[in-house]
Amino acid sequence: MSIFVDDDTRVVVQGITGGEGNFHTEQMIEYGTNVVAGAVPGKGGQEVSGVPVYDTVDGAVEGEDADASVVFVPPAFAGDAVFEALDTDLDLVVAITEGIPTQDMAKVKKRLSEVDTRLIGPNCPGIITPGEAKLGILPGNIFESGDVGLVSRSGTLTYQVVSNLTQKGIGQTTAIGIGGDPIIGTSFVDALEAFEADHDTHAVVMCGEIGGEDEERAARYISEYMDTPVAGFIAGRTAPPGKRMGHAGAIVSGSGTGTAESKIAALNDAGVPVGDTPGEVAEHVADFL
Repeated sequence: MSIFVDDDTRVVVQGITGGEGNFHTEQMIEYGTNVVAGAVPGKGGQEVSGVPVYDTVDGAVEGEDADASVVFVPPAFAGDAVFEALDTDLDLVVAITEGIPTQDMAKVKKRLSEVDTRLIGPNCPGIITPGEAKLGILPGNIFESGDVGLVSRSGTLTYQVVSNLTQKGIGQTTAIGIGGDPIIGTSFVDALEAFEADHDTHAVVMCGEIGGEDEERAARYISEYMDTPVAGFIAGRTAPPGKRMGHAGAIVSGSGTGTAESKIAALNDAGVPVGDTPGEVAEHVADFL
């Protein structure tokens, strides 16, 4: 099995006529993802890579029975695009866009609490259930179907760890990049809860990074609620305090939380082995299985 997406997922691409949207739509279709529609205001009636384009997300959902969307819309308009998706019957919205203004995401976060739709991202590589569907920009060729779930704040780190797992013959149920912004839709805990409930996920990899307290919260959740073994990795061990590293959310405050040390200690206390390298993480997972 898998979490959130599978080969039945019917996808609408918001921003399908733009350069990024067009390119990644082709990649997703090539992977086998069921892309059934695009949505771009004023572009209804066109076709992109054989996919019909609608003026609105609602039109696409109604017309093609879509249940998930991927957002490839420029940052200034991406908040509105997510809002539009949340006003439909979609189960899942995956926002790839980087640089959405924080005040826009604050409004989206409030709206999320009022609807049943799940948001993954923004500023994330998306989600993939190997061999079934990928929504986003993940390189499908490094993934292999199997029984390890993966959740990560970083895109590139996801690829490093997955590559090491696949080379060891360890496949994945689903891999999720939750995004590196301060306000995101799906947290580590949300993903861990879903993996814990999935009978086919026998181990989980969690890739965190400095900044915020999401990893510490995840460690508490693992300690209290998870029977599925978890292996960890924390990026940014050598980052100086007060300096933002790569992601908007990856900044260490002076309070002592948010550092690599505090995250590693919290995970270790929860019984999670934390690898120094992606290769070491794969070793820990191999030990679980």
